Amino acid sequence: MAPGIDMSKWWGKEATKETRKGTPVVVTMENPKYSLLEIDSPDAAFRPVEKDRGKNAKQFTWVLLLKAHRAVGFVAWLGNLLWALLGTIKKRLIFGQGVTMENEKSSKGRMLYRVILAFLVTALAFLGFEVIAHLKGWHYFQNHNLHIPQTTEIQGWLHEVYVAWLEFRAGYIAPPIQALSNFCVALFLIQSADRLILCLGCFWIKYKKIKPRVEDEPFKSDDIENLGSNYPMVLVQMPMCNEREVYEQSISAACQLDWPKDKLLIQVLDDSDDESIQCLIKSEVSKWNQRGVNIIYRHRLIRTGYKAGNLKSAMSCEYVKDYEFVAIFDADFQPNPDFLKLTVPHFKDNPELGLVQARWTFVNKDENLLTRLQNINMCFHFEVEQQVNGVFLNFFGFNGTAGVWRIKALEDSGGWLERTTVEDMDIAVRAHLNGWKFIFLNDVKVLCELPESYEAYRKQQHRWHSGPMLLFRLCLPAIITSKISFLKKSNLILLFFLLRKLILPFYSFTLFCIILPITMFVPEAELPIWVICYVPVFMSFLNILPAPGSFPFIVPYLLFENTMSVTKFNAMISGLFQLGSSYEWIVTKKSGRSSEPDLLAAAERESKAMMSHPQLYRGASDSGLSELNKLKEHQKATPKPIKKMNKIYKKELALASLLLTAAARSLLSAQGVHFYFLLFQGITFLLVGLDLIGEQMS
Repeated sequence: MAPGIDMSKWWGKEATKETRKGTPVVVTMENPKYSLLEIDSPDAAFRPVEKDRGKNAKQFTWVLLLKAHRAVGFVAWLGNLLWALLGTIKKRLIFGQGVTMENEKSSKGRMLYRVILAFLVTALAFLGFEVIAHLKGWHYFQNHNLHIPQTTEIQGWLHEVYVAWLEFRAGYIAPPIQALSNFCVALFLIQSADRLILCLGCFWIKYKKIKPRVEDEPFKSDDIENLGSNYPMVLVQMPMCNEREVYEQSISAACQLDWPKDKLLIQVLDDSDDESIQCLIKSEVSKWNQRGVNIIYRHRLIRTGYKAGNLKSAMSCEYVKDYEFVAIFDADFQPNPDFLKLTVPHFKDNPELGLVQARWTFVNKDENLLTRLQNINMCFHFEVEQQVNGVFLNFFGFNGTAGVWRIKALEDSGGWLERTTVEDMDIAVRAHLNGWKFIFLNDVKVLCELPESYEAYRKQQHRWHSGPMLLFRLCLPAIITSKISFLKKSNLILLFFLLRKLILPFYSFTLFCIILPITMFVPEAELPIWVICYVPVFMSFLNILPAPGSFPFIVPYLLFENTMSVTKFNAMISGLFQLGSSYEWIVTKKSGRSSEPDLLAAAERESKAMMSHPQLYRGASDSGLSELNKLKEHQKATPKPIKKMNKIYKKELALASLLLTAAARSLLSAQGVHFYFLLFQGITFLLVGLDLIGEQMS
């Protein structure tokens, strides 16, 4: 009889607390249908089978087919995208369907286009020459060392020309390009350090929870019968010009400001040259006037000085001397009813305060890619630049709207001047030189619009970057001779004007749009990878921090900012040398959009006002009949508007060709990061040049 085997000694939990291997046991069966089984340990038979061992050849084939299907799908998507881009290029660039060519008015813009075109032709010639040399095996630029062949190594006249070009390039072309490159890199690092310091200041403000504060009810009156007796007199000015799309909602928002009616006057300053729009605005003003709002309509017969002339004319009215503060709103701005109660109290017991600026927020920030990219810049401007300068320096550039001025500060600073197209920055600089302080309120927001078409955004940016340079020329003597401290003078000249208005567009255009593609053809002068990739990505990351929802757009933002450097550089040169386009003012096109919550809130406020003053609303419908009849008669005689079309921008297309040519040259040197940057930057210039970003006209 076989001895009994106690399995509990091996597998029982009470048998031992240690894990040990048993002796191998071989069980031999007489039946040949069974195989041998070797057990190294008690647990070996119960271990889970590995997944890879469970896969057979058929399953592995299906996995490969699935991955291949995904890869083919991605390639097909990429091919469709490229085919659609080529189709658009053919439609817009070759046949010119639905587009018009950009009309360059300034001689400086035409000269810049010719310079870019000359670079492009030269780059194409050099590319052809380099391709021939590469195919013949003349690889003399390896591992960042240039080998110049000796006389005995010359292989013909073409080789001799190529060697002479290498010697001339290394000795005479590369050194000045490298020097200019180093200079631009230094400016780039200085500007990056400025951005980093601003962000650190913003973090400190958030950490310490620093913000301007006022008492709860600064204008509270003990007189029960006249509760608004302590409120100051406030004038609201609304300059506009041919603002058909937005006049109604902006006037409605201004008329619903929560402020004692006998302490508030609204001026609608209409500079429209279209009689139908004039009639519409007059009718809207008359409607609110009938509802008991103190609102007047002003139209200038002599329309000079653009917005500055309009505001200057309004401030010359006799009744303005009775008012202490003036709030300014552009035509597309819709303040909340509590705007004045959140801003005006900061002036109380603060006689040195001249300006309170509120933040902008945008109703159409998610409308298209262009508005999303603009929102990133504007959020950084308000959240970081304006807030940090307001807290630590009590000075920043007035944004031209959504702000409240002390009228005495305007008068002491010389009032509105018509000498530039940035009258808001002009009055802010002069007020700062006269010792007035500014406050920025980041938590008080006013709804407005962003330009939805690239044409409108481009014109706006041209005005915003040419005006400051012209103003710098005009204000520099006054800044130097002013009585403010040396620190404030240095901040105005070095940071406010030179670094942020001149140096930024200069190095951005010169470094990434000119020097970088040139270094592909002059490899002796090179740009390090950290200048092209690491630092720009880090700075873009800092710019996007105030708008965290825009992180998926960090790469398009970086590429688009480099693309816009052409417009900003051209505008900066125009303003610095006082060219004709620096005096050009074009009203930014509006679409009149409103978010659904804002529309519902406005309807609710208006319905409450109708219930409280039914007799005023009843009379308003009768008073506007004459204006309505006049408007209908004018509309019958007005011709239909001309259909808008997209434009083709020559400078952007020329730079796209230059960058793509340089990308092709970088392939010969096997420069990976440089190639990808030039490729995607060139495609971005191509998309912008064909006006494929933003609103599409039809």
